[in-house]
Amino acid sequence: MAGPLGHWHWRPDVALGLAGLAAAYGLGWRRLRRLGSPRLAARWRLAAYWGGLAAVALALLSPIDHLAESSLSAHMVQHQLLTMAAAPLVLLGNPVPFALWGLPPRARRRLGAALARHSPARRALRGLTWLPVAGGLYTLSLWGWHVPTAYEAALSNGLVHDLEHLSFFLTALGFWWPLVNPAPREPAARGGLYYGLRIAYLVFATAQNTLLGAVIGLTERVLYPAYGSREPHLFGLSALEDQSLAGGIMWSGSHMYLIAILVLVGQAMRAEERSALHRA
Repeated sequence: MAGPLGHWHWRPDVALGLAGLAAAYGLGWRRLRRLGSPRLAARWRLAAYWGGLAAVALALLSPIDHLAESSLSAHMVQHQLLTMAAAPLVLLGNPVPFALWGLPPRARRRLGAALARHSPARRALRGLTWLPVAGGLYTLSLWGWHVPTAYEAALSNGLVHDLEHLSFFLTALGFWWPLVNPAPREPAARGGLYYGLRIAYLVFATAQNTLLGAVIGLTERVLYPAYGSREPHLFGLSALEDQSLAGGIMWSGSHMYLIAILVLVGQAMRAEERSALHRA
């Protein structure tokens, strides 16, 4: 009999969807590369995008998904993969132009027109990725799904569970969008205020993520009764010990925000140096 690590969850809908996204991006990347855009179609972008899709596959198709049925900490790893790894990596791949160039010409023209600067879709994207909206939706999704009633509903119903994962991933895309700033890009201001607002945005995200991890990890009762009745738990931990580990995993996941803060600080310092040289 296969152990827990032998339980791969081969969902055709997820596997085919990821394969289709990977193929469309790869085809578009290759076309743009052939058109003489090696800077736009850099190899690291292809690696980042496919790495993001691989993180989604690891979260939803690997034994992690099976372990998440009886372990809150495994479930937390699953969520961290979707929000802290898959979402930023996909955006670093700058997916929209490559996906468009991976489509047939007619479909590419139609979708390109739909994403024109003053189109309704572009206005909606601009609104959803505005810092307060993107951060608010992400925080609401993160905290809302960890309310015991909502979490228990996800554990007991496959459709609700899929909705939970989809909302985590989509709101994480929105959260990281104004930081990565992929195409279609909006003209962005520069200067101290530009970097300061984004650093404050990440500091807030770090604080709320750490707080939620503390609430989960330090609570002295089992928050999600379904895990209390499921055996065996990961590494032979009790339900409460597993819950503490899950809180620690969420807590440690906050370091991803700190990396982004350091990147922004470095960019701000380089921008100030260039400005000083220009003034000199």
